[in-house]
Parts: sequence; C-alpha cells; structure tokens
Amino acid sequence: MVFKMKIIGFGKGIPARCVSNDDIAQFLDTSDEWIFTRTGIKTRYVCTTETLTDLSVTAANGALEDAKLNPDDIDLIICATLGGDYGTPSLSCCIAEGIGAKCPCFDVNAACTGFIYALELASGFISSGKAKNVLIVSAEMMSAKTDWSDRNTCVLFGDGAAGCVVTAGNAVKYINLSSAAMPNSTVLNMPNGTGNSPFTKEQKSSGFLHMQGQEVFKFVVNIVESELKLVQERTGLSPAQIDLFLLHQANKRIIDFTGAKLKQPPEKFPCNIQRYGNLSSASIPLLLFETVKSGQIKPGDTLLLCAFGAGLTAGTCVIVWE
Repeated sequence: MVFKMKIIGFGKGIPARCVSNDDIAQFLDTSDEWIFTRTGIKTRYVCTTETLTDLSVTAANGALEDAKLNPDDIDLIICATLGGDYGTPSLSCCIAEGIGAKCPCFDVNAACTGFIYALELASGFISSGKAKNVLIVSAEMMSAKTDWSDRNTCVLFGDGAAGCVVTAGNAVKYINLSSAAMPNSTVLNMPNGTGNSPFTKEQKSSGFLHMQGQEVFKFVVNIVESELKLVQERTGLSPAQIDLFLLHQANKRIIDFTGAKLKQPPEKFPCNIQRYGNLSSASIPLLLFETVKSGQIKPGDTLLLCAFGAGLTAGTCVIVWE
C-alpha cells in the first residue's frame, strides 16, 4: 500500500499539576527509588481542574497554529482515546466544537496503539481524495482510569494530549497494524459499569484498569521483535538504517531491552517517560513532537514508530521526515 501523507504541524496539552514519585509515596507504600528503577519514571502530569477536552483543544489549536491552518481548512478530525469526558458526544466532536471546526469527526480506541491506527485511517481518507488535511488528536486522562490504591498501576500513567495535522506527502513509507491471538482481555483491561437496569442480575460499578505486568512485558518484547522483522522484510530497512526508534513510552526497561536486542545505541531511542509516564495513545505523538521541535529529528531522517497496548494491539510506522 502507498501512503501519500506527511505531518505538517504539532501541538500538545499537558495539565499544570506535576506529580513526583515522592508525592505518591506520601499516600502509598512506595518510593522514588522503587518506581524509578522499575519503570524509568520520575514524574507525571495529572489533571486537577482541567478536562480532557481542555487538553485536547489546546493540542489541536497548537497543531493548527504550527501548520499555519485555520479550523475551516480541516476536513476530518480523528481522536485516539480510551474515552473522553462523555460517553457521547465523542471527544473528537468536543474538539471540533472547541476549535470551531465543522468537519466530520470520530474517535478510535486502540489503547496505546491509537495514534498509529489514526495515521492508517487518515492515510485512507487522504489517498482516496476524501480529505486534504486531517487533524489527529491523541488524548488520555489515565488518572481517572487507574486505581490510586494499587501501586503496580497508578505509578505508571499520566494525563496529556498531543495533536498533529497530516496532509498529502511522501513521508510515511509503511504502516502495519496487528493484534495478538491470546486471551488478551484478561491481561490488560478496564471494565465498564453495567448501569442499574432492573433486568440485569449482576450490577457492576465502573472499573479501573487492570494489568498483568509480566504477561504484558512478554507480549511487548515478542511483538516489537516480530514487528521490526516485518519492517525489514517489507521495506528492506535494517535496524542500522533507522535513525531513531520512537517506541511507546510504557516502561524504560522495555525500551532498553529492545535497543540491546537490536544491537543499537541508546541515543537512537529517545525517551520522555521519565517526565510524563505512560500517556497511552498520546505517548508516541508527544515524543515525536518533542524530538522534532528540539531538532533531534532532521529532514531525511528515517524514523520507526512502534506502539503496543490493550487488545492486545500493536502498530508500526516508518516515516522519512520531510
């Protein structure tokens, strides 16, 4: 498949409140040393007065400004999220209202892989001529989805949004999406409530995210290796020919393990997990935003984006930066 697409603008929305490991140790049996050595995380940002719509609109407006476009120039909004401020309307509709856009919009839930899924969807609309400019916003409020009495999960995640505008171009060379054939709903899940119907025997309140860490780690290690083999088979690119690997920021150990497995130097694996924690679908676009704006990514650089998350889903994208 040919992907005629490039990214022309970025934006981000981050809560004001920065929460350190020491802050969490005030109410949980944990410590900065325990969290950092196991995850690579030092801080994360958590919503206090902000809504997810607030963060998303900030990211969307930033991307429009960076792309030098107006809301009327956007033909489609795709939002990657586990869920917005409402069950309905979708978060993408709230973004459209917030920025004053009148285009079609919809959400996609592929957990931490959501941004790669959104890129695939955007490429279809652009390649078919149904859209010229697509706004993608990946946004998560993980602080509302984790159990803050469970030190194995709540220390991992943060809140935030990252947006980008994509349009016709030749930067995106490859996208692959996949899912695992395993009993994955028990490995990483977040139950919904069942409401209060008098015809339902079992009543459940809205649940928190549950994760079997070791099983997820095994999946990630295997899927990253298999995804990179596919990249080499289908594009001819070896790990040495990739300038930067932008991996989902789930755990620094996973990133380090992948680099060692590929025999590639640490400097080819940029990280921001130490500052933001795991932002689910917003992780990779925020990392891409920061590496581009810092000058670490230069025109002509070959980038490999790889994400993995609940489902269990995975996605890989190769971009030659324009």
